[in-house]
Amino acid sequence: MPYIVATICDGRPHPGETPVTQTDESVIVPTRFSEQIREATWTDHGKAEHATFMDELTGGRLSQYEYAELVVQMWFVYQALEASAAALSDDVAVAPFLDPALVRVPALEADLEFLLGEEWRSDASPTPETEAYVARLKEVASWPGGLLAHHYTRYMGDLSGGLFIGRLVSRLYELGPDSGAAFYDFAGITDAKAFKEAYREHLDAVPFDSEEKLRVIEEIHAAYAFNTALLVGLGSRVKPKE
Repeated sequence: MPYIVATICDGRPHPGETPVTQTDESVIVPTRFSEQIREATWTDHGKAEHATFMDELTGGRLSQYEYAELVVQMWFVYQALEASAAALSDDVAVAPFLDPALVRVPALEADLEFLLGEEWRSDASPTPETEAYVARLKEVASWPGGLLAHHYTRYMGDLSGGLFIGRLVSRLYELGPDSGAAFYDFAGITDAKAFKEAYREHLDAVPFDSEEKLRVIEEIHAAYAFNTALLVGLGSRVKPKE
């Protein structure tokens, strides 16, 4: 993996400086955008994963109805995300990321019909945290970098820890691809690892300058915060089993 070593002084390498062995005055800066994102957002990952709601869900301490509440909120989120992606589908930066195999709304709707019945839409409502998240997703429908920030946060998470969570939830709550857990089943992606590497290569190739890349990273921080807030909000509403 290529890296640039720069000496910290005024934030820029000295003109003509040759990288040398440094101690605490050096910083390793990744040149790949995907690596920049991973390093800049590393501490964000665990916040959502260890929210109370997720701890209770993966510990098997929620009811199937409470699990369905999460699915409802995800439906609102992915409706907005996928609508914003469609609005930018002709954008040169966005188009390479829009693989139909990622689309989750039909799977979420199938899950909700199984979990809550055919009339589930009549009772479905977003929490305040979900409303805020959805509002931001609608805003980025006119900003390719912002859309990619949220696209990356959701789908790369779904294809990483999300696959493990899906298997665990399916076992704990007796669900499956045709019975309440279709959201976690990416049938069109046979090799998640290879898919994610190709996704990172698309990130490395986006036609953004350094300033825009920093804006994207800041929006990824925001996306993680929206996800965490959604889960914290759900956690305050559930009554886990003893």
